[in-house]
Amino acid sequence: MALARTYLYRFPHFCSSFLSPPIQVSFLHHSVTSLLPPIHTHIISSFATTSPSLPTPQAPPSSSSSMLPKHDHSSGRCWKPMCLYFTQGKCTKMDDPIHLEKFNHNCSMDLQVNADDIEHKRSQDFDFFLVLDLEGKVEILEYPVLVLDAKTMDIVDFFHRFVRPTAMSEQRINQYIEGKYGKFGVNRVWHDTALPFKEVLLQFEAWLTQHQLWTKESVGPLNRAAFITCGDWDLKTKVPEQCKVSMMKLPPYFMEWINLKDAYSNFYGTEVSGMRTMLNHSNIPLLGSHHLGIDDTKNIARVLQRMLSDGAVMQITAWRSPDSQKVRFAFKDGSSSSSCHQNKSKRFLKGNRFI
Repeated sequence: MALARTYLYRFPHFCSSFLSPPIQVSFLHHSVTSLLPPIHTHIISSFATTSPSLPTPQAPPSSSSSMLPKHDHSSGRCWKPMCLYFTQGKCTKMDDPIHLEKFNHNCSMDLQVNADDIEHKRSQDFDFFLVLDLEGKVEILEYPVLVLDAKTMDIVDFFHRFVRPTAMSEQRINQYIEGKYGKFGVNRVWHDTALPFKEVLLQFEAWLTQHQLWTKESVGPLNRAAFITCGDWDLKTKVPEQCKVSMMKLPPYFMEWINLKDAYSNFYGTEVSGMRTMLNHSNIPLLGSHHLGIDDTKNIARVLQRMLSDGAVMQITAWRSPDSQKVRFAFKDGSSSSSCHQNKSKRFLKGNRFI
């Protein structure tokens, strides 16, 4: 039976002008959000110094990790770093005009589209794309997801959590976080907000259910939605590894995804090695800090928006068998194939492969 299209922004939970806070759901007789201590310090995502469109940032006047907003000459707007307490529902300065002026509290601000962007957009098989880009090589440290409406290409909501490792000593965690997030100046917000992976997935599943993107009763993939990842590593390798470490079963909604690198390579007929390559090839300046998950997710979403505006039709590129756990790919060896056509206007996905 065909599923009716569900517009997330028709629900009060989804609104691109004021994005939703985390859901307060009771697990094990405790409120999810009450598990975190009160937070008074505000740490933000740092600025990337490698973007060709942004001027080199000046050093902050003190040892604070905060950096001043920079002017984005490509858009004419002042680009602001995200308040990383806000993305996790813990910002206590929403009534402070100076704080609101300095820090971004809207994930859709840098990903707005106009009428020209959707002129050549094709109809999609999905209603929503969930852009996911995990951080952490030993264990997952950050779990950011942006929801992109497949029809309008708007960012309609987000889910963002820092993740605390479960199989590492506190000393090792401190060293790990200092090396990973200390360079961005956001190690304090990580320590203030990080939750175990099990708890993060409980919150994520409640968030998916609230927005009718998945239900436990379905015991299957997302509802009219698909994960978008920059490569196969996130869902092919890292999430299953983390589930084993966290002693939990791999959730069924992680059984299929779209590898944006493969889709990009085949649509444009060029080899790409990662997010930076796709940004450079599309002449899209990097915003934020590379390898800060929430910033990478926004940049990947910008590549996806460009592909959709150029007429790409996105289809699942990888499937995991629930029984054998083996992954099969739309492209040989999970990498880009030579199934590109010279006529760009006819290069799109159909039937899980490009034609």
